[in-house]
Amino acid sequence: MTTALITGATAGIGAAFARRLAADGHNLVLVARDTKRLQEQATELHDRHGIEAEVLTADLSEEDGITAVEQRLADRTHPVDLLVNNAGFGNKGRFLEVPMADELTMLKVHCEAVLRLTAAAAQPMRERGRGGVVNVASVAAFVPRGTYGASKAWVVQFTQGAARDLAGTGVRLMALCPGFVRTEFHQRAGMGTDNIPGWMWLDADKLVAAALADLAKGKSLSIPDPRYKALMGVVKLTPRGLLGGLSSRTGRKYGPQ
Repeated sequence: MTTALITGATAGIGAAFARRLAADGHNLVLVARDTKRLQEQATELHDRHGIEAEVLTADLSEEDGITAVEQRLADRTHPVDLLVNNAGFGNKGRFLEVPMADELTMLKVHCEAVLRLTAAAAQPMRERGRGGVVNVASVAAFVPRGTYGASKAWVVQFTQGAARDLAGTGVRLMALCPGFVRTEFHQRAGMGTDNIPGWMWLDADKLVAAALADLAKGKSLSIPDPRYKALMGVVKLTPRGLLGGLSSRTGRKYGPQ
């Protein structure tokens, strides 16, 4: 039986990955900061699907947290076959309104942790000749919109570059770029969502199903919804100067309130 490790596993997209992978018969390593929620989730998934669910409490904004997950991924006796780097957050406010410490914490979680955990997972996967890594980014990666978008753009570029470097090794890497998903993300960041049109919202479980199908096809980039694929097609054709103005106005309309 294969094992998947999921960061940010207790809510939103991470929890949806846990539900789907458990239902498919994968053992799990669930990673998040809240031990109580992790234990409750592990018990529920074990009882419902008969899989083994290991709990690893770790804060990926801290060195000790990243190191603990690296060590688990490097364990050759209990190998991880799929890594889902999902942990992340948003900051409320424009550039220079957000404390620099919070900006740096975002880069540590979104970039440093993703880099280090991907490397820790990919090395033993390459030795075994199989494995997969899903790095959760965002459609915000494709528009000039603050530190969040910049960090997710890094995730996309890093993942696609690493996927090319590991081509032919049996290790698949994919950047997942969802749009608005009904999770705890906006609430935790203090962002209002009442002004976001209903058509822009995605269902986390359907998103995960589409993402896993794209991973199975060997894609290095997944935008798992026709609506957002169409939007990103428009983005590619829009001049960068105009796109910057549009994304700024959109951010004020649909972003933090």
